[in-house]
Order: sequence, then C-alpha cells, then structure tokens
Amino acid sequence: MISEQELLNKKIVVVDDEEQLLNLLEEALDRAGFKNIYKAPTGIDGILSAKENNPDLILLDVNLPDIDGYMVCEKIRNFSFCPIIFLTAKGEDEDKLDGLEAGGDDYVTKPFNIREVILRIKAQLRRNNYSPVEAKKEKIKFGSITINEENGEVLKNHEVIRLTAKEYQLLLFLAKNPNKIFSKNSLCSNIWGFDYDGYDNTIMVHVRHLREKVEDNPSSPQYIKTMKGLGYKLVTK
Repeated sequence: MISEQELLNKKIVVVDDEEQLLNLLEEALDRAGFKNIYKAPTGIDGILSAKENNPDLILLDVNLPDIDGYMVCEKIRNFSFCPIIFLTAKGEDEDKLDGLEAGGDDYVTKPFNIREVILRIKAQLRRNNYSPVEAKKEKIKFGSITINEENGEVLKNHEVIRLTAKEYQLLLFLAKNPNKIFSKNSLCSNIWGFDYDGYDNTIMVHVRHLREKVEDNPSSPQYIKTMKGLGYKLVTK
C-alpha cells in the first residue's frame, strides 16, 4: 500500500488554457499537499511536459487553443500510460466516451467540485501504484494470452499488445479471478475506486477495447464473456 507521503510526492501535469482555472487547480493541489505540479497552457505544452517530466497523472482539459484534449491524450499514449483525467465542460455521454476512446481513464465535468477532483486524483494514483517490494509475480496464461506482472506486459501469440493502464488493470483483475462473474458495480469499485453510479459507459467502453485487443473475434468473445443481467467474467477453460 502506498503511503500518504509517497502519494503526495507523485508528479502531476495540469493542462488547461484558462489561466485562472490553471492557477486554481495548482493552488488546490498544493493545499492538498502535492509537491510536484507542472502547468501547461496549451496542448503542445502538455505533450512536451509529459515527455519531460514523466508524470504519474495528467489533468487534461478538452477545449484547448491549439489541439483538443482528445488528440493530446492520443499523442501522450504513444509514450506514457499514466492515468489521464479529462476536464470538460461537455457533459454528454458521447463526449465522455470520446475521452475514453482516446485513452483517458476518468473525466470530471465543469463546473466541478475541487474536493471531488482531488479525491479522484488520489484514487487514480493509488490504483496505478506498483510497489517494487512486492513478492515476485508469476505469469498468468490463458489461451493465446500471457500477462507478465513483472514488467506489466501482455502478449497475444507471443507478441506484445498495448493496453492502457485501466485496460491492463481490468484484464489482470479478471485473470486473477478466472471464471467468476463480477457485476459492473464490483468492477467499478475494484478498478476505478468509485461507486458504480454514472460509470456504466466507462466499463462498457473498456471491456470493448479489451476485446478488440485480446480476442480473435471481438463480436464473439472467447475469453471476456458478458453474463446478461449479471456482469462479466473471464473464461479460461
């Protein structure tokens, strides 16, 4: 378990073109105890800051003056799988799904409660922390898929497939609990750290993305099964 001090030492990049909001978020993070905060007023600055500072989490506005946040997220995903929380004035489901499609892990709709943002940041950092002192982990294999916990790699037919942090955590959780049915509420609690309310589309999008990457035929999945009215399970036999 990560300590509170280790949590507060994590590096956070905040990308937003509204100077007042950018400063407000910096001040709120500072008051919460975070010590390594990097501000970026444009999408390009955000990408460069992510490359230079190797952050543990990114707060990313959708509406930026040069390139939109979705494109920024896609660019960052070429070299980093740190959690990305979108800040958006758009509250429609399609807009939220666009963020998840681009590789985001969570979203907060403006105007937002600063305390909620801080809590979501801490939840993402806790769930994306991997302690180097943990016991040696074994490889998990099912069908053509191999999960190597030691280096966080997932292979299909001996070739590495690229997963986002949340996709990896979801697959690993299901693989460690094979042939067991998990409700959406349970998955949301275990992977995202929040109650299920409002996260239905989030879970469905991540399951769909996982199927596209690990299944031979995503429309007729062999491994990640939907149990109608109950949830999902990973079938290994």
